[in-house]
Amino acid sequence: MTKKSLAVTLLAGTIALTSVLPSVAMAAPGEKDLVPLRTAAEAQGAKVTWHQKNQTIVIERGADEIIVTVGEQQAEVNGKVTSLEGEPVVQAGKTYISLSTLNTLLSSQAEWNETEQTIHFASNDTAGNASLFVHKLFSGNASQITSLMSESLKASMPADEIWTAIGQQYALIAGKPIMLQDAVVERNGVHTNVSMTYETTQIPLSITVRFDGNGYVDDLYIDAAVGNVPYVQPDYDKGNYSEEEVVIGEGSFAVPGTLTVPEGEGPFPVVVLVHGSGPHDRDSSISGTKVFKDIAAGLAAKNIAVLRYEKVTREHTFKVSAQPLFTLKNESADDANRAIELLQQREDIDKDRIFVAGHSQGGFAMPLILSNDTQDHIAGAILLSAPSSTYMDAMLEQQEVVIGKMKELGLPSEMIAAQEQTEAMVQQIAVLLEDPAYSKDNMPQAFPMSPAYWWYEQRDYVPAEAMKDVEKPLLIMQGENDWQVTMKQFEGWKTALEGHEQVTFTSYPNMNHLLTEYEGISIGLEYATPANVSSKLITDLADWILKFTE
Repeated sequence: MTKKSLAVTLLAGTIALTSVLPSVAMAAPGEKDLVPLRTAAEAQGAKVTWHQKNQTIVIERGADEIIVTVGEQQAEVNGKVTSLEGEPVVQAGKTYISLSTLNTLLSSQAEWNETEQTIHFASNDTAGNASLFVHKLFSGNASQITSLMSESLKASMPADEIWTAIGQQYALIAGKPIMLQDAVVERNGVHTNVSMTYETTQIPLSITVRFDGNGYVDDLYIDAAVGNVPYVQPDYDKGNYSEEEVVIGEGSFAVPGTLTVPEGEGPFPVVVLVHGSGPHDRDSSISGTKVFKDIAAGLAAKNIAVLRYEKVTREHTFKVSAQPLFTLKNESADDANRAIELLQQREDIDKDRIFVAGHSQGGFAMPLILSNDTQDHIAGAILLSAPSSTYMDAMLEQQEVVIGKMKELGLPSEMIAAQEQTEAMVQQIAVLLEDPAYSKDNMPQAFPMSPAYWWYEQRDYVPAEAMKDVEKPLLIMQGENDWQVTMKQFEGWKTALEGHEQVTFTSYPNMNHLLTEYEGISIGLEYATPANVSSKLITDLADWILKFTE
């Protein structure tokens, strides 16, 4: 089980932007249409380079390269010469160009705010507004971006100083964006998302700006951009299903999801999938693996429906991070129960056969999900590589195990040393959590993993103990080649639930934490290789669910 990505790394974030801008003073046509080229182009994600010797300016964005020359009414665009409406000019040491000409070169529709000396875009130009927001964030123009945010985001993080610090912090860790490489606009049931990849001064960034239905920036997700590892469709995906976009919950923290329904006549049994730790998407994508997408396709082939959704920490990253009393229940249980409420309204779902499957932290939170099921809608629960001990005990064990395996594999000493630093931080957290002077009502001022409340609120929570009084069918599945949640945790479930009449335990010799088969020693390096969830696990899971139809 990995640590919460919100707490572990700075690159697990989401910010905000709005596409509806305040009214601005517009320049008149003619000479006043001239705008500072660097300012206007960089705000749109372009990299601008000035060559003094031949008085040329190179503008790069994505695969495009544009070369303009001061005093010349033509430009070179990707190697081809094109005519311009007017030539670039130099005034007071700055190069100016007509905004209409720049818009043509960049295929944009920017307008000019004379008062703030910056570009802006129409409210429906989400791609333009997204790149502008990122530029202002990293340029320290927080006073200009808060006005672009949704009321929900502003309520969560209202101060300009907060956004200034966010921009500075990301720039320090990842570097400042230099050039926008690509942008994709997609819509789900909650947000219009503009997903962009940036070249930076240090490491490439993947930045998704999320717009609400009114065109305001509602949140942001930032992560390190890694090379795309192709997803491989599993053999058990027969394509015999339809997928429907749904929305779980309502209001500021609603999340979009996908309901996979088998072909044929229902009603069908259904499984709600609950994520592990970190800000996961609905497919539970990790490099070349899509754990939840595989499970949905595999169970659909067995005539079982599946509901999966974006984790709240993924869809509302920054708003969540600003919640001072955010809990494990808020993170992993509440949306699962809301998903069950949604399924109760559907005619194609068998309301008596609604199951919940939690992977890693999702299984860790299963007692909370079950206790929150006050209407007794859950027919049974599945735990997939789930910790049975306290969260901190599982983390301490995880670090000890992975360092031992790294040494067994003979990995370079610097890699082991880096992991030992992580272990030292985990031990530091453990010491603070064990200090009787601190509690959820009296937390230390300095805590290595924020939010501190999340840790103290469930400090003494032991899921295996909490599950003892559950009188529902349980299926507990574990990979024996899992370093993140070990067989010791699996044995913890067995001990706690000894004598439980409706529990089934099964483990798989080569299965790792992502539920894929791996014959080597797993320490996570294999996650970068495309792989699919074990077909044996899919079959066993389906057989267990379908026996309740007999």
